[in-house]
Amino acid sequence: MKFKLVDAFTNQPLGGNPCSVFLGADHLSSEQMLAIAKEMNQSETAFIMKSLNHGLKARYFTPEREIPLAGHPTIASIHAAIESGLIQKPKKRESISLELNDGPIRVDIESIEAGTLIHMFQRKPQFLYKHDPKIIAEIFNLKQDNFIDEVPIQTVSTGTAMMIVPLKSKEALRKVKMNVDLYVNYRDKSDFFSPHFFCLSGESKDASTFARHLGTPPDTLEDAFTGSATGCMGAFIWKYGLMTKNKFIAEQGHWMGRPGRASVESVGEFNDLQSVVVSGTAVTVIDGEIRI
Repeated sequence: MKFKLVDAFTNQPLGGNPCSVFLGADHLSSEQMLAIAKEMNQSETAFIMKSLNHGLKARYFTPEREIPLAGHPTIASIHAAIESGLIQKPKKRESISLELNDGPIRVDIESIEAGTLIHMFQRKPQFLYKHDPKIIAEIFNLKQDNFIDEVPIQTVSTGTAMMIVPLKSKEALRKVKMNVDLYVNYRDKSDFFSPHFFCLSGESKDASTFARHLGTPPDTLEDAFTGSATGCMGAFIWKYGLMTKNKFIAEQGHWMGRPGRASVESVGEFNDLQSVVVSGTAVTVIDGEIRI
């Protein structure tokens, strides 16, 4: 079976976040998909299938489990599908419907001078549990004064629930270090998939945020660029008025040697967000075949 290793949220090979995209995966069972994801050992692996009612169908797996929605696999999957001729690259900008396990999402494909820009429309944001800063500080090697004043630490979901942690500075962001035992015990009793830390300062002059996203084995310890969590972060920033603009550039992964960036746009009013659009490019670095 053919697959492509695609770097998402970058236009440079070996940047952004890598994702293996398996094409024509209709015959695979869920158990086989999870086993392949463990073999590839990336933050997520994508499986592309035919859809009866939509443009394509996709399923996303970490090495530990299937997840309902993910950002960089969506960007990587659409990129791979265009390269493989499963969908046609538009002359300007067109929309397709991508079927996921919990329903379809809209994806726009736009031809630009540098290649193809892929716009992922994430689900209507849900603002869930608010976390105790004292507990979060203890788990992640932080002090309570590292958090942005009068802004909660909160679980937000635009398809996959993420704990969004706003920090005052890059210095605080560099300090983040997980106590795995405390974290696993806390996560098992909470409502989120993984934590996303950010500050309101990018590595590039035109960027507005920089972020880190942590995990635990068998998943990756730190993600190079997390598209779904970036959507949750965008919704959080808009809801709590941390920016006056509803569109900005988000960066992640630079400190890992894999710089990634995305455009983030919140759609709707402060109290009635309808979607967050996370947009990025991708490049293929490997065309391969798995022998199973």
